[in-house]
Amino acid sequence: MASTGNLSEEQVHCSICLDVFTNPVSIPCGHNFCQNCILGYWKTSPLYQCPMCKKSFQKRPDISVNTVLREIAEQFKQIRVKKEVLCDVCLGEGRPKAIKSCLVCLTSYCEEHLKSHATRFTKHKLIEPVANMEDRMCPKHERLLELYCKKDQTCVCVLCTETDHRAHYTVPVEREWTDKKALLKRTEMEVQQMIQDRVKKVEEIKHSVELNKVSAQKEVEESVQVFSDLVRSIQRTQAELVMVIEEKQRQTEQWAEGLINHLEQEISELRRRHGDLENVARTDHINFLKNFPALSCPPVVRDWSDTRVPTDTCVGMIRRSVSKLESTLNETIHKLIDSEIKKIQKYTVDVTLDPDTANPWLQLSQDRRQVRHLGAWQDLPEQPARFDTVVIVLGRCGFSSGRHYWEVQVGDKDDWYLGVAKSSVNRKGRISVSTAQGYWALAMKKSQGYRASTTPPLLLSLDQKPKRIGVYVDYEEGQVSFYDVKNRTHIFTFKDSFTEKIFPFFYLYCCDKASDTMVIGPAPERGQSKS
Repeated sequence: MASTGNLSEEQVHCSICLDVFTNPVSIPCGHNFCQNCILGYWKTSPLYQCPMCKKSFQKRPDISVNTVLREIAEQFKQIRVKKEVLCDVCLGEGRPKAIKSCLVCLTSYCEEHLKSHATRFTKHKLIEPVANMEDRMCPKHERLLELYCKKDQTCVCVLCTETDHRAHYTVPVEREWTDKKALLKRTEMEVQQMIQDRVKKVEEIKHSVELNKVSAQKEVEESVQVFSDLVRSIQRTQAELVMVIEEKQRQTEQWAEGLINHLEQEISELRRRHGDLENVARTDHINFLKNFPALSCPPVVRDWSDTRVPTDTCVGMIRRSVSKLESTLNETIHKLIDSEIKKIQKYTVDVTLDPDTANPWLQLSQDRRQVRHLGAWQDLPEQPARFDTVVIVLGRCGFSSGRHYWEVQVGDKDDWYLGVAKSSVNRKGRISVSTAQGYWALAMKKSQGYRASTTPPLLLSLDQKPKRIGVYVDYEEGQVSFYDVKNRTHIFTFKDSFTEKIFPFFYLYCCDKASDTMVIGPAPERGQSKS
């Protein structure tokens, strides 16, 4: 490889012709090209663009010859000239250089051997010395391959244009070489760009893996924290419950002891009375009659017939304690859902509606982000993609990979479906919206409430009526989730597997109120109202 100073030959090569510079010029972005090469490139390109960095210019830049680079290029050319073709007749390592090559003999000759050749073969055609003569000769006519046949895409000699390639469009090989090198360079640059794009993508994926690793570790830490808090809450509630039960048991025991003491006092008093009665019964009739009035009535004592000491003193206490845990758990879930919604809002996409799919009863806004039931049939062009019977419209762009999120303002509407549908769903005739038919949807039907389009449909119990619904799709995970954005609650999640492209879809029942327009929009910015 030729070099001069610290420069290699590649550094003085034009990236268009792939040869050492001829009249090198510099353009504003700092790259250099042969003057004829860059001017020719701009003639074939619709833009004044640098072939290397793709920077575009409003008008053709002023160019001037880079004299320093031209001198360096000339030095390289001189070094290249010194690589002479050697004589094919001379033997040994110190063979002299050839000064001519014969197109008939296909041999290169030094000055001495050229003299003898010229004496013997006066009509042979001689040219400047060329290496590998056989490769440059026409095998049929033994003439130099000087032309290129555009039709047959091959090198030919002058005689070929009079025989096999008659009437074919031919150009000098040098011109075709220049054109092909420019084309090759363009392809090379495209391939290089593809390499750079993929290298960048590899780095992007590696970086994403690292971020995913960090995120997973953070999720593990958060999950440990959440469950540790729940465990501590359970343990604390359990300890409090045990203390309450034990205290209740002590109170019951003290109460029972008081009852026992009272009963024992009454028993002692009754035993004394019983003894007095026995003694009086054994006396004579005079003493008996004297003491009878005082002993004839039973003593006044407490009525114990309804007194009971309950054996189950803690009825409902465990349930009430668990109910407190339920409140704690719901609070934790609410916090987790709020964090979940913030995460999925990072995958917000701009969903617009496809008018070619809209049922003629539906009216779309000019920006294709609003839809309502018009209440009247519109005469629209027939399209294979259009829903002709059911009032459905699909999103313009579908998804075949990745994560996507959008929000839909449903307001006070009470007759709708929304979600995603397979690209292959039937567009004509009656349609059943269900997972079996390729729809993953949340539905609100007046007098029937909210449903998920499972097979069969699943009724959902919602505490509040959602007015802004978030839809989240994870294609690889086969997940479609619905959220009440304003109340920060999770509504329902489908788990399935997707095998084809899926599209956002909207199904509106008949309603002629303008307030019942369904609005598709991105997630609101922080600080904005989510209602």
